[in-house]
Amino acid sequence: MSYVGPDFDPPQPRRSRRGPLTVALAALVPGALAGYLVWQAVGDDSGGGSDRAVPASSSSAPGSVSPSSRASASATDDARPSASSAPASSSPSSSSKPVASGSLKGKVVVIDPGHNPDNFRHTSDINRKVNIGTNWKECDTTGTSTNAGYTEARFTLDVAHRMRDILEKQGATVKLTQDGDRSFGPCVDERARIGNTAHADAVVSLHADGSAAGNRGFHVILPASVHAGAADTRPIVASSRDLGEHIAGLFVRETGSAPSNYVGDGTGLVVRKDLGGLNLSTVPKVFIECGNMRDTKDAALLTSGAWREKAARGISEGIVGFLHG
Repeated sequence: MSYVGPDFDPPQPRRSRRGPLTVALAALVPGALAGYLVWQAVGDDSGGGSDRAVPASSSSAPGSVSPSSRASASATDDARPSASSAPASSSPSSSSKPVASGSLKGKVVVIDPGHNPDNFRHTSDINRKVNIGTNWKECDTTGTSTNAGYTEARFTLDVAHRMRDILEKQGATVKLTQDGDRSFGPCVDERARIGNTAHADAVVSLHADGSAAGNRGFHVILPASVHAGAADTRPIVASSRDLGEHIAGLFVRETGSAPSNYVGDGTGLVVRKDLGGLNLSTVPKVFIECGNMRDTKDAALLTSGAWREKAARGISEGIVGFLHG
């Protein structure tokens, strides 16, 4: 995503993350999962679990869309398996534990695929400023891409489709803020409004970072306590943190990826007050940066269809766990 706002300094790589990562992850999730996360953090100091992940292939409205658009992944992407046939993670626990059981009937989940594949064609539109409560900010951005040209917008839509399949099978009503069905955007204020209007029980905004090479791993962005102008996140700070902690723990388990080695002090959690999509939300909402597209090892994961299925499952399981309490 590479959003850098006036209240957020560009992160600097940390020298070592074994110590704080081990401690922070032990506190991130309870019980046996915490033990596994600690084992992974110490046992795999590479920062992304790449030896456990599948290598890369060579190769406006919210709401439901036509079946054809659900199968709109590029022919150059890996084949997309169904949720029921998703490849099992080779981590110790994920291969034996399915998505949390129990119906999500009556629950509304909004998935916000970051950016838009055609944003680059509408620079004047996406560069116009919108009010995010604390200040004014660009409507949207083009997002980032891998060095080989695989765009963040394509990545986020692919993961969103996979998540929708998983969550709908659990009985949830799933809405997307965009499905490649509009010329640009929506703007960040409208993205927040879509979740609010839907009275969503949970909203997750999907992204991939565009940081420096060598910066690896995922992080979940939580809303800070903001009360300015149209923004008042105070009622959702605690619930959004709960959502984010569930997603972080399950994302580690399913993907084998480690939390970011450049923000979050090894916890995989970052609090920000410069993102309009969070500032203007009135329902529990988080962002997830699934990896760094500018790092070759992370890019190999992000461009793998099998890994994206694991990512979708991890995020979805986190949502299910949050909704079940």
